[in-house]
Amino acid sequence: MSILNTYLQKEQQIEQLQDELDRLKNDERLKTELDFKNHLETLMREFDKSAADVIKLLDPTQKAGQGSSTAKGAGRAKRKLKIYKNPNTGEVVETRGGNQKTLKAWKDEHGAETVEEWLVRTEA
Repeated sequence: MSILNTYLQKEQQIEQLQDELDRLKNDERLKTELDFKNHLETLMREFDKSAADVIKLLDPTQKAGQGSSTAKGAGRAKRKLKIYKNPNTGEVVETRGGNQKTLKAWKDEHGAETVEEWLVRTEA
């Protein structure tokens, strides 16, 4: 297949995808779901809750770490969730280890001791 044929085929695929995207954008079900998602995320920020917190609240039978090796008794214990909030930007980072990209960047920029002062809470 020549490069021109490949180009024309890709262009046609883009047009088809754009048509599908336009149909989805006009779908009331999508608008309703996006509106719900936005409201839910606003509430989660307002009450400082994570998606896991909401799942635990709505489905108390859901076990933490279900399906993981720690739930079967093998391996080491699950690390505690640490939640940091940057006072300069308001950005929140949730991590179970120190190797999180944003957290590392903050520590490089502001120093590890300063960033540790930004620790909001620790959860099991």
